[in-house]
Amino acid sequence: MVVSTALIGLREGLEAALVVVVLLAFLVRTDRRWALPWVWAGVAAAVVVSAALGALLTLGTRELPEATGEAVGGAASIAAVGLVTAMVFWMRSAARGMAGELRGRLDRALSLGPLAVALVGFLGVGREGLETAVFAYATVQGAGDGDTAPLLGWALGLLGAALLGVLVYRGALRIDLARFFRWTGVALVLVAAGILAYGLHELQEAGVLPGEDLPAFDVSGAVDPGAWYAVLLRGVLNVTPAMTVLQVAAWVGYVGVVLPLFLRPARPAAGGSRLGAERTAVRA
Repeated sequence: MVVSTALIGLREGLEAALVVVVLLAFLVRTDRRWALPWVWAGVAAAVVVSAALGALLTLGTRELPEATGEAVGGAASIAAVGLVTAMVFWMRSAARGMAGELRGRLDRALSLGPLAVALVGFLGVGREGLETAVFAYATVQGAGDGDTAPLLGWALGLLGAALLGVLVYRGALRIDLARFFRWTGVALVLVAAGILAYGLHELQEAGVLPGEDLPAFDVSGAVDPGAWYAVLLRGVLNVTPAMTVLQVAAWVGYVGVVLPLFLRPARPAAGGSRLGAERTAVRA
């Protein structure tokens, strides 16, 4: 679970970090440093709102009856899968023009005043933050009570993303965004399949969906749950020794549909290289 959540945290965190880098670099290059505190204010507000949403989901469902908590956890997991799926496809198509779009928004906001500048920072980071909050809740719920591995993974991933963002801003690191988002996208599709299977199982246990008593396989008697391979499969792919037919069908179906669509070649950009902008490092 540490590996999968660290990967998600790194991916989501780096997207947010690159947004901040682009905004700050634009203000520095155009000598409008007066707006820097307002961008940071918007970023800080986005972080606070995202953290509040994560806390609300976690603490707000803790005292619910077991069946209700399972239903809420299952629904949140499926919502998280929807968010991460939309995110990987959005980054696949929008990464090329992300920097230019952000600069355009900020340039227009500068003429409107400080609050508009703060709003650009808030919206740029807030979308990633809200996705992170929902996905973090889903992964923590999936790990079970008392398991701190997901939180450790999230912390490592987000800290790594912050460090990479600083290095990119200072010009000490160049990132091939096309390759980074492609391979992390593949990994996230596999992780999301596991979260989907977990969410459906929670809904089955809550009685919302049928099929809890219809197992696809059950090797729990022959597999030690504490064995390294069992821990690895559950922590990364959410594959457990006992899974229902619905879980397995959802896992296989999700990967079988989403992964080929994600990996299919993108259409070349008109009048230029498809990856040209993606391979350009964001520098201050």
